[in-house]
Amino acid sequence: MQKKILAAAVAALCGVATTAIAQQAGGSKVELWGIVDAAVRHTTNEGADKSGLTKMVGGGMSQSRWGLNVEEDLGGGSKALVHLEHRFNTDTGEKDATAPFFQLSYVGLQGPYGRLTMGRQWNVLFDVVTSTYASFPYSPYMDAYKPELGMAAGARTSNALKYTLATPTRNWVGTVQYSFAEGNKTDAAEDAALALGSAAGIPLAAPASATMAGINAMLANPSGIPAPLAPAYGSLVNSVRGSATGAYKTAGGFLRFSENGISIGGGFLRTYLPGGTDLDAWTFGGSYRNGPLYLNMGYGLNKIKSEKFSGTSTADYLRFLARKQVDQGMINNMWQGQTNGGFQAGDADKRQMVKMGFGYQVTPQINAGMHYYYAKQSGDPTGAYNGKAHFVVAVANYAFSKRTDAYMAVDYTKVNGGEKMAVDPNGATKRQGFTVGLRHRF
Repeated sequence: MQKKILAAAVAALCGVATTAIAQQAGGSKVELWGIVDAAVRHTTNEGADKSGLTKMVGGGMSQSRWGLNVEEDLGGGSKALVHLEHRFNTDTGEKDATAPFFQLSYVGLQGPYGRLTMGRQWNVLFDVVTSTYASFPYSPYMDAYKPELGMAAGARTSNALKYTLATPTRNWVGTVQYSFAEGNKTDAAEDAALALGSAAGIPLAAPASATMAGINAMLANPSGIPAPLAPAYGSLVNSVRGSATGAYKTAGGFLRFSENGISIGGGFLRTYLPGGTDLDAWTFGGSYRNGPLYLNMGYGLNKIKSEKFSGTSTADYLRFLARKQVDQGMINNMWQGQTNGGFQAGDADKRQMVKMGFGYQVTPQINAGMHYYYAKQSGDPTGAYNGKAHFVVAVANYAFSKRTDAYMAVDYTKVNGGEKMAVDPNGATKRQGFTVGLRHRF
């Protein structure tokens, strides 16, 4: 009875056409799968008054999701494939307001000469880290506390082409990636910057050298912008935010080798941002498995290569600043956020991170592990955003069955250095967290 109900659900989700194709080919497979995870998390030193916060989160160890995997046998060792994945918050039943409905959505072909996929996918940095030196042996990272994702250039990429080639034993695996920007531009932000300059009475045709100091002072203190300029400034902010959510061009790849419990690998990804900035991201590391023991270590580097101002007029300078802010908004989306390290980016242009940890299967039901991350940020000319960050997380996991487990985690964050180094906009420099949750996979 349960199998009939599941079959009916899959048919309703996939439609009559999929069912017909499956019957004709006789070699098609449609799989409905998912993870439902909920946890209670307490953090100290959080909020405007830094009093701490206790809340339910819709994913502690894993973000909750459901998806469809589709495969069709094309003969000769080849197959067509489709992957769709929707993520949601178990505590509210809603999707993440900042994410698309399908966080992953791609179609592809796989055969004797490799695998080609097209659509929104994990990027090559995420692929090599999670497959080669993931933080934990039973989960690539802890969703409620994942500092390493702040080095992964967004982790997912839209409009992406990926080609993967592996040896028959998969000892060697390599992937290359390219994605299309598809018209993500800075025009609206540049026009809004010019409108703000005009509203402020700044002579747009004047030499840039005569107005730079005044423009920088005005933008450095948004709270002090006169009321008559507020609409124009708000238009600029909205234009920057809108541009910063678009797609962008990327190119890169990774290579991994695994044998006898040892895995090593590395990857590179260049992200071409629409305002002229390039973000180069590197990672390499390895892991070792021997019976119940799992050890891993990795390194990541993000380096920003910004456009240099080459104009002559005030209008040129305002357009330059708008392009720079669009690109910085995209970088902030990658670097900042409470779960991926959270320390503020500011005008820094380089981040490095070393990660190391272990896992141990204590009993068939209990798995424990600990991870340490050390990060360094530099490149801010004023020094305000230059500094260091330390992250520690320890997790214990108890398996009730192959599909259901409970977990408990404690974490600690500390940043120090320049006066603007903080884990959130409220200025906190230290934070402790405690998470306990339940997860089921189907």
